[in-house]
Parts: sequence; structure tokens; C-alpha cells
Amino acid sequence: MLETSHSPQSAAPMPPPAGSDDALRELTAETLAPLTASIDREGVYPEGFLRAAGRLGAFNRHLPSQSQDGGMDLPGAIRAMETISAECMTTGFAAWCQDACAWYIEHSGSDTLKREVLPRLARGEALGGTALSNPMKWFAGIEDLKLVADRVQGGYVVNGRLPWVSNLGPDHYFGAIFRVRGSDRPVMALINCADPGFALTQCPAFTALEGSRTYGCHFDQVFVPDEHVLADPLPEYIQRIRPGFVLLQMGMGLGLIDGCINVMRDANETLSHVNCYLDDQVAELEEGLVDARQACYHLAADPMDGSDGFFSDVLQLRLAGSEMALKASQSAMLHAGARGYLANAPAQRKLRESYFVAIVTPAIKHLRKELARLHAN
Repeated sequence: MLETSHSPQSAAPMPPPAGSDDALRELTAETLAPLTASIDREGVYPEGFLRAAGRLGAFNRHLPSQSQDGGMDLPGAIRAMETISAECMTTGFAAWCQDACAWYIEHSGSDTLKREVLPRLARGEALGGTALSNPMKWFAGIEDLKLVADRVQGGYVVNGRLPWVSNLGPDHYFGAIFRVRGSDRPVMALINCADPGFALTQCPAFTALEGSRTYGCHFDQVFVPDEHVLADPLPEYIQRIRPGFVLLQMGMGLGLIDGCINVMRDANETLSHVNCYLDDQVAELEEGLVDARQACYHLAADPMDGSDGFFSDVLQLRLAGSEMALKASQSAMLHAGARGYLANAPAQRKLRESYFVAIVTPAIKHLRKELARLHAN
């Protein structure tokens, strides 16, 4: 079992799937599965599926203000993302972007955004992304902050360029952090892609995740009103939202691992007599997946712990999830054999997707750098 300082003393049963989980699984099988190859190879954006998933409640579970019972069910949000990612991790990544964007508003101080934007994001009526890759690297001392703003009457005027932000479109939203010119003060705000002066620019083709609607973001005198500010000052807010931000990413990794196990099972229907000689077997990966889910759901049960010790456990789990995804996808490819090289084969797609789990911010090297810093204190 994956051990952290916040691990339960005894193995707790996994929460039973809710009825909405069953509905989401059905929607995924009937609507998403037929599109998976096109999403991966042709860059088709699964907008219709995302909006339908939102109507089923896939994006409101972690939002107390938008859930039916007023609770924060972060494990439920992660489970929903697992269901999607097991079939298509490009779509699972888009779901994470959606969840993260709503997470920012839920914990912000903007009543305007909570009233006008958050309910639409929670229902999938509006779609959104997260531009925190650059700021997270800035916080870790890896790169400079790319957006700068001037304070003006009623808000800020922002300039700069972000190389890629995902799950975007002409009317989508995303959270961004900019530095106020003349100071070291960072401010976080919600950006509307329809804002005057803002432009989406096409990125070079990717080897995976091509259907995630990833664009470069160009800010040319973009006005951001005070009502759209998510956090100022920023440090306490970031400390509050960061565990949930990272834990939600586990939905991608856990779902991918589950999908890889399914590929291995399918391959074993005809190749078990020779696949038995491979190092990693279905039973071993299933046991690791159960342990990882238990550790993840336990930490996600109370994600508002702002301590460095808790965040260290979250980062350690996220690192383990990346490493397990790489191991599972390689195992799936080896189990599939030559059939895994077919253009539409799930095995080769999941191998490419697994590298994204390991590279998306925070990447493995970023996680290890942050863990070294936290452990040195």
C-alpha cells in the first residue's frame, strides 16, 4: 500500500459508486468510446461529451456551493475523471481543466464569478481551463512569470503570452496569474477568451492530447475588471487550493492505469500463454491500483489542509501516480505485442498518454524538486 503520514491505520473500503457514476460510465461507453480514435488521431474536441457529462453532475461534486447536498466530494470528482480517462485521457484531461477552473472560483472571493460563471461551469454549460502551469513553475523557481499587468481604474490591463493552455475556445474561461508592474505582487483572475485584446494562437501538432483544444494565449491590453479577480493577495489562496488542484490530477493517472489493465486483460484472451513471462501482470497492477485509489480518496476526503506536511503527502502520491502510469502503459504495450502498433490500438495511445501524466505540471522532475524543498525544511 502507498504509505503517507496521513494514511489510514487500517484499510478502509472504497466508496461504492453512486448512481451518477453508473450514468457517466454509460455515457462514456455510448458517446465517448466511438470518438476516442478520432480525438487522438484527428484532434476532434469532445465538446458534446463534456457538456453531457456536466449535465450528469461530473463537474460539480467537488464544489460545495453547487452540489445537491452542499458537501465537498473531491473523491467523487476524481472517480468521475477516472471513468472518462480510462477510455480517453485527452477527454479526462479536459475534464480536469474544467474541474480546476471551477475549483478556483469556488474558493475565490468574487461573488460576481460565483453567481454568473460558476454554476454554468458546474453544469457544463460553460467550459474552461487552467493556466497555472507557468505560475506553478514560477513559484518553484523554474521559470519567470509570463504575464504582466498595469493597475488601472476598476481593474488591470494585462499583456504577455502563455505558450499553451488547454480546454479553450472562443467563449471559454480560464484562471491566470499575472505580476503587477512595478511590484512583485502576483494577482490571479478569471479570463474570458472573448475579452477584447485576447487571442488564441494555434500550437504545433502534439503527439498526444491533440483533441484537448490547447492554444497559445496572447494578451494585448486585455482589461480584467476587479470583479473577475480570484485572489489578491495570492499566497494564502494558493496554499488553500493547491492540494485539490494536484489531487484532481490523480483522476487522469488512475483512470489511465485502469484502462491499461483492461488492455492487458484483452490481450491475455489470446496471449496469456506467453504474456505470463512478462514482469508486470494484471493482478499486480490491480493491487497497486486499489492501493493508490485508497490513498488518493483518503487524502481527498479533507483537501483543505494547508500544511506543508499534507501537501508533501499529496505530491508524493502524485509522483507515485505518474510512475505507476508509465509502468502500466509499458506493460499494456508489451502485453498487446505487435497489435499494439496499429494506428487505432489503445495500447500505443495509452503509452503516449502516460507520458503526459508524467510531464503535465507538476511534472515528475517538478514534483521531486518540490519534495526535496519541503523535506529540507
